[in-house]
Amino acid sequence: MKPQPTTIVDSALFTGLVIQKFIHQIQVLAGDHTLMCALPPHLAAHVAAGDVVRCETAPTPDLPRLVTVLPRRSEYSRPAAASRPGAHAPQQVIAANVDWVMPVFAAASPTPKWNLLDRFLAAAEAQGLPARICITKCDLTSSGSPAELELHEILDLYRSLGYPVSLVSAQTGSGLGELCGHLSQGTTLLVGKSGVGKTTLLNALLPGADQSTRAVNAVTGKGRHTTTAAHLYPLPGGGAVMDTPGMREFGLWDITPEDMAACFPEMRPHLGRCRFGLSCQHDEEPGCAVRQAVMQGAVHPRRYQSYLRLKAEAA
Repeated sequence: MKPQPTTIVDSALFTGLVIQKFIHQIQVLAGDHTLMCALPPHLAAHVAAGDVVRCETAPTPDLPRLVTVLPRRSEYSRPAAASRPGAHAPQQVIAANVDWVMPVFAAASPTPKWNLLDRFLAAAEAQGLPARICITKCDLTSSGSPAELELHEILDLYRSLGYPVSLVSAQTGSGLGELCGHLSQGTTLLVGKSGVGKTTLLNALLPGADQSTRAVNAVTGKGRHTTTAAHLYPLPGGGAVMDTPGMREFGLWDITPEDMAACFPEMRPHLGRCRFGLSCQHDEEPGCAVRQAVMQGAVHPRRYQSYLRLKAEAA
């Protein structure tokens, strides 16, 4: 996973991996060195955590300086957070060069918001990235309780759509060994709301990361933000994870209403089979194959409602 840089001392140019981006600087991993590099203003919008970059050294005491960002093999984006709904928003690249997207949700405290999961998965589908679902805090659900049965019923739906699911508890260690095996296969981006346990999970996977964690607010049920920027962590057993700030809202980047159905794997076999062909909006048109699939149970009604909501937002 680490790039092979030239020796920093002997060469003006070196290659590195962006661990974290700040306003005026980036933290770069180059071989066994971790160092801060100056971020020129004209490149600030073009670099993200996970980018492979070239930097040049400078005479002491100046910082090395970012020179160029190498082409990406993948990126996971959303509209810039300050954008108005319905307006054309600029792209905010959350992470570059990731191999997996892993939405993280808690079994309880806070209660899972499955529509948010559908958003994360649709964004991954649109950007050609495989996804794995991680459920944390599994020690908070009682075995055989209605809450646990409902949780597993919902997760079985996502498994049937081809999304692997990992059930873990950072408190008991349950499921962590299996999850580490999956995380060693590349760079995995963790996304989720504040309070779901992303940072606690990271501390369990990478002892010594020394990340601060805070409990969910007992009054509001909402998590407190503990991560302020995407941060990449190489794992001892291979691979890497990228932690991200908690996201209570997540918009989809550059997906048209016409393309939205293709971001739902269960709908793809039915596309083009409607009476009005590819022009069908899959809403109220007669002879819609997607609506028929919903009525026949091939598409879950809740997932269909998620699709309609996301399609309306993209209009």
